Amino acid sequence: MGLSQKRQPLFLGVRDVWTVAPMTAADAAAVAALERACFAHPWSEDAVAAELTNPAAVFLVAKTASGEIGGYVGMLCAADEGAITNVAVSPHCRRKGCADALLTALCARAAGLCRIALEVRVSNIAAIALYEKHGFSKVGVRPRFYRTPTEDAYIMMRERRVEDVHTGN
Repeated sequence: MGLSQKRQPLFLGVRDVWTVAPMTAADAAAVAALERACFAHPWSEDAVAAELTNPAAVFLVAKTASGEIGGYVGMLCAADEGAITNVAVSPHCRRKGCADALLTALCARAAGLCRIALEVRVSNIAAIALYEKHGFSKVGVRPRFYRTPTEDAYIMMRERRVEDVHTGN
């Protein structure tokens, strides 16, 4: 799969400095709390913790210098494809480079994948712009994908040619 598990501090100029690392058991409660703060239908702490033993899962957290978890991203992998399950950033950490740091780290760890897919609310203009910055393109729509409130989702995909994956380009 080509997924590296190194800690990766990301320095974002005048923005906050985020240290992005694989999620650990010690992070599960804070990630579940973040889920509750961000989503109408959050994952439970047990569901989050279960991903730690899932060999197909890559879950990363972004921490501040004080160790606070500002956000996390999760992806499930199969063969040469990945599906981002969630990107969540604490409301007080938004617009500070946290999601950008998470996606930068995730894409670096996923260098061996041919494609990564995700869904995003059609109204989430900031997230769509961020995903496009990281090489994702809109490839379709899932009608009424989200609940509370009901909304369509764009399907976005980041693709690399198989030859590029194998040559490191």
